[in-house]
Amino acid sequence: MLRVWAKRNNDLGRLRNKAACRLHSVLCDLVAGGIATEISADTSEQLLENVAPANALEAAKAELAAELIADVRHLDEQMVASKRRIAAAVKASGTTLTQLYGVGPVVAAMLIAYSGNIGRFASRDHYAAYTGTAPVEVSSGGRQIHRVSRRGNRQLNHALHIAAISQIRHPGTEGRTYYERKLAEGKTPKDAIRALKRRIIDAVYRQLRADAQRRSAAERAREDKRGTTQQPARPALTPNTGSSAKPLPGPTPRYDPVQPRRARRSRPAALASRST
Repeated sequence: MLRVWAKRNNDLGRLRNKAACRLHSVLCDLVAGGIATEISADTSEQLLENVAPANALEAAKAELAAELIADVRHLDEQMVASKRRIAAAVKASGTTLTQLYGVGPVVAAMLIAYSGNIGRFASRDHYAAYTGTAPVEVSSGGRQIHRVSRRGNRQLNHALHIAAISQIRHPGTEGRTYYERKLAEGKTPKDAIRALKRRIIDAVYRQLRADAQRRSAAERAREDKRGTTQQPARPALTPNTGSSAKPLPGPTPRYDPVQPRRARRSRPAALASRST
């Protein structure tokens, strides 16, 4: 279920970005520079109200911009409903992933949905390889070189990237401190982000394993409780003194064994005289 809602939320995000880009392109034709800040339906509508079309072409573009503003506003409403639905589903799952900094309901839904059964990964290294956060060695000769892995589940990799960027943007977090330490060691920003993602995936693996163990313990407790519960015995049959207790009549005989004797018919007179 979480995979369905997570995929739907990603699709809505892509549709919203497409609509916003088309809207900004049309607004740039009407107003020089367009909108300098993040595009939203309200700011675009305010800008469009101050536009006075000089010809039929600008009037058509203004009408198109109004339709795109309506599309963006509709997609925003759908995304709000989608996030609310995902938040309820993640809360019902009882996961502890949201305790990690930078992992909200949407990211947690993606991690749970695309990870599947965490027990199929023998270690955190196997899980990191599946998510594509484990670097691939391309060493040659005496040089040890690692490059970013293009393998693995890209949806999981995208979710981890969101969590990493969220930690980097907020000073004082463990992720930001780790990122700055890697930069001080001479890492490039991209390499520092990859190292942070590898660190986050270890924490995600630990939380998913703990959640799975807790669910297994709860299921065993329910099974044990179900097995020790005594089932009520079947009630004993108590005969009633009603009509069913009376003996049934015997079978009806096919014929009457005591048949009346047939009356002796009188012999004809001719036979009587012959016998005499």
